[in-house]
Amino acid sequence: MALSSLPSDDRAPVQLGKDDKTMHRQLKEALSKGFYEACSGVIQALLLACEWHLTTEAHALTLVIACPDMTIHWRVLSNLAAIGHALERFTPNAKICICPPVGTGIPFELRVDEISLYRDLF
Repeated sequence: MALSSLPSDDRAPVQLGKDDKTMHRQLKEALSKGFYEACSGVIQALLLACEWHLTTEAHALTLVIACPDMTIHWRVLSNLAAIGHALERFTPNAKICICPPVGTGIPFELRVDEISLYRDLF
């Protein structure tokens, strides 16, 4: 069924209202809290050493981790399977984007369902 054939009440709003934005913020906060609590103590410590957030844009839940230095960056990459496992509890279509320190490379992004392909690299 084409979206244009839906009654106007059933279509997404053209602009998000204040209530929509509040609910979206609350959803992101709840997802972030749930994800953090689903992680082991080791992963929680790594997340605390980084800047991280979840985004629901681009039709996929994405975990973005910005690493402060190359040592932490390597530790995050080494624990990618555990991070992916915790994120996969929310959706198997999730993505992870790991950003190295500024000026040291490009972000590495992959889907949670691809982690097994990279297991031997880290």
